[in-house]
Amino acid sequence: MKAVIMAGGFGTRLRPLTCTIPKPMVPMLNRPMMHHIVELLKRHGFSDIVSLLFYHPEVIRNYFGDGKDFGVTMQYKLAEADFGTAGSVRNAYEKLGDEAVLIISGDVLTDFDLRAAVEYHRAKKADATIVLTRVPNPLQFGVVITDEEGRITRFLEKPSWGEVFSDTINTGIYILENHVLRLIPYKEDFDFSKNLFPLMMQEGMALYGWIAEGYWRDVGTLTEYQQTAMDFLEGKVRLEIPGSRQGSLIIGRDVHASEGPPQLNGPVVIGDRSRIADSARIVKSVIGNDVEILEGAVIQNSIIWDRCRIEENAHLSDVVVGYDCVIHSGATIGENVFISDRCTIGYEANLLPNIKLWPEKTVEDGAVLSKSLVWEDRWLKELFTDARITGLTNIEVTPEFGAKLGAALGAVVGKSRTVLSSRDPDTAARMIKRAITCGLMSAGVNVYDMQVTAIPLVRQELRSGKCAAGFHVRKSPFDRRSTDIIFFDGTGRDIGLAKTKAIERQFFSEDFPRARYDELGTLTFPERSTEMYRARFMETIDREAIRRRSFNIVIDYSYGIASTIFPNILGDLGAQVVTINAYLDPRKLTRTAEEFQAACEHIAGIVRSLSSDIGFLIDAGAEKIFVSDENGHFISDHRLLPIVSKLFLESCKRKGRPVKKIGCPVNATAVMDLIAGEYGIELVRTSTTHLGMMNSVIEDPDLVFVGGTRGGFIFPEFSFATDAMYSITRILDMMAITGWKFGEIDSTLEVLFRAERDVPCDWDKKGRVMRHAMRDSEDRQRMLVDGIRIMYDTRTWVLLIPSKEAPVFHVQAEAPTLEQAHELADTYVEKVVRWRENI
Repeated sequence: MKAVIMAGGFGTRLRPLTCTIPKPMVPMLNRPMMHHIVELLKRHGFSDIVSLLFYHPEVIRNYFGDGKDFGVTMQYKLAEADFGTAGSVRNAYEKLGDEAVLIISGDVLTDFDLRAAVEYHRAKKADATIVLTRVPNPLQFGVVITDEEGRITRFLEKPSWGEVFSDTINTGIYILENHVLRLIPYKEDFDFSKNLFPLMMQEGMALYGWIAEGYWRDVGTLTEYQQTAMDFLEGKVRLEIPGSRQGSLIIGRDVHASEGPPQLNGPVVIGDRSRIADSARIVKSVIGNDVEILEGAVIQNSIIWDRCRIEENAHLSDVVVGYDCVIHSGATIGENVFISDRCTIGYEANLLPNIKLWPEKTVEDGAVLSKSLVWEDRWLKELFTDARITGLTNIEVTPEFGAKLGAALGAVVGKSRTVLSSRDPDTAARMIKRAITCGLMSAGVNVYDMQVTAIPLVRQELRSGKCAAGFHVRKSPFDRRSTDIIFFDGTGRDIGLAKTKAIERQFFSEDFPRARYDELGTLTFPERSTEMYRARFMETIDREAIRRRSFNIVIDYSYGIASTIFPNILGDLGAQVVTINAYLDPRKLTRTAEEFQAACEHIAGIVRSLSSDIGFLIDAGAEKIFVSDENGHFISDHRLLPIVSKLFLESCKRKGRPVKKIGCPVNATAVMDLIAGEYGIELVRTSTTHLGMMNSVIEDPDLVFVGGTRGGFIFPEFSFATDAMYSITRILDMMAITGWKFGEIDSTLEVLFRAERDVPCDWDKKGRVMRHAMRDSEDRQRMLVDGIRIMYDTRTWVLLIPSKEAPVFHVQAEAPTLEQAHELADTYVEKVVRWRENI
């Protein structure tokens, strides 16, 4: 059986270490990572290897040659374009022969028993076998679910937390029969996880997963690179490292100490021909070949590549230093600093933590190289929560951060494209929007600035197709100390996972393309966007029906942007309106939980005292509504959804408008199922995110209404996103047609009771909990949309869903009585705790 090494990776997230070499050639314990893969293959009987090249192919060819010096036969296939993971293997088909092949990445580190994997594949008579492993945090990988026989039943590529149904992931090691390779189209972009494996499952082919024992790590980021080296030093992975072992030390050939033995506090690896002064101190570090470390130098938890010189009394801690660097006397380099090749650090220079140096940089003598990167500690792995970035204003979200983020977004969008920008009235939002705009323009991207406006108007403007993407900056509605940055794609939807990951890669690599002086982006300001929004708004409303009812309503604008737009619309509808907080005040855009509750009670009191028909509270972003009925009772979010849904279905029925489907999130009350049954329509469950709700209406034209559990409602005939102003107007329209009021509807609906719990759960244990929950619920009816919803009967269910934002597991239960709901929630809290501890 031949082996294929995927060795074409750019290593973008490992920059600046990969500025001059491909990712598989990054040294790990003084050997390129791909060298370790070749040794692993040879150890398990694979001597005929084909390497797939793309980026810096000459570096790999020059190192391995024909493979003779490594005890293997090495052939190469250079791709002329990026054909995807499966497409690149198909591109080398003529070199693979007629037998099965083993495919492995050249940029992972593992000690798996590959011979055992092949034996499993043959025993199962599989068409394809994916080597699996279990990891603490499966978000960055493809989650794989198998049945008791090992057959793969579900495959999720880079899921969100709500889709992490296991901690068992795809390692990128595959065994494929020859006929499977022929399924891959020639010279086309085709991926194993996204294309080939789903196709095999659809065709009913024998696709199996084998769970391997041992060490595996995808060395994808700088921190993972550091951790992998430390894992070896701590004995967590078996690798063949040349040199003599002296206790916890591995010393290469011809290592020289100037007078006496240096102070080596193991574990330490020292490469060949290195020279270490006797007064130098090295603690838990990897020292490359031909490195010179002079008197009094201290190196702790660091990785030094070949041919570096560390001079007297230099101090390095948790640092990676690339090839051919010089660290002069007395220099101090702080934690999490990454120095690329051929850099020079001056005498007595001080590099503060969290700094990256690109190749051939020079730091002056005595300089203090600093950068305000407080946010880097927090955002070392991820920037986004769904389509949003949130951080402390002017501490984590700073002008420097905004400019860098704009440049990253510009790199993903592309030169000469246009991005729409907007903000709320907050002063910090104005500052950050301008900073992001600067970054975009520096990348040659044009900016279409809507200035202060509401998110629903932004989405409507993006639907015109003029822009490739958009973003909105606002004060966080939940924490007045924080700023939100929300991103949209070119259609106005929340930006998807693939794009957020692309932006993150650009942001963390810091290798942004810069436009020439004559290619800088432009800044323009649109006109008449509000008028166009209002015109389209009125096209879908029965204005005459609303006018005839002469509604008496109360509205709290929450000091938000809707107060500048909505009063004119309501004026056309003949409603008598009592308004509260109907002016912009950037200082009051955020409300605490106590302030929100007080505002709700205030509206309810006004409704009661004035005998109003209804009261609304609009969130500051004009996306959500909160409602008091005609009796002055404030309606909970979970109760609001079925009330609005029944009102919608009844109004459609009276209009003679047929409805096939409506939608709601997976955590919505079972009362929704009862309403769907009453009206004979299908209820579609979506994920709990706004993006999931939006995607559902875009992908299914029969879905004419989707209601959320947090006050957001989507009416696709007007917009595919939530819009508080339109929701209010449409509710008035439906009340006018039916003659119903909210309190009356509420009294007709069955009452079910909810219990909710939050269980502390470390990030690295969430996948394990989900795996146990999947096994525990195998014999029950369940829904796998966002988390795991387990149904006991038509009115009783429990939802287990890992939080996207905190080390917490959410347990939500519903039942006909409050006692039953609490009992069910408590039962699953106990289970989550047991699964968390692997008991």
